[in-house]
Amino acid sequence: MRKFIKPLGVLFFFLVIASTPLLAQETALTETKAKLYLWSLIIGGAVITFASAAGAFCQAKAISSACEGISRNPGSGPHIRFLLIFGLVLIETLVIYALLVSIFIIMVKWGAYT
Repeated sequence: MRKFIKPLGVLFFFLVIASTPLLAQETALTETKAKLYLWSLIIGGAVITFASAAGAFCQAKAISSACEGISRNPGSGPHIRFLLIFGLVLIETLVIYALLVSIFIIMVKWGAYT
């Protein structure tokens, strides 16, 4: 039970930090705007969560396959290493794009243009 206390404390801390923009708003949100803002937070968090999980899985699979390929044919190590690094860069770029999309989703001023 003790091993869950620290992660829960960190989660609570980040939830408090994430909720501070709601407390700093000057104008009252209408119910529609508040629901849209809540959904934008949920969707933005889901986008970056799934993208980072998929990126981590793909990077682990790529590294595993590259190590296996180099162990089977050590002479092609430099070529496999280059392709591995190139693939990891592309995977990480995809995760960074997902981060930017989630930031755009979260930072939209809902209802400002109506």
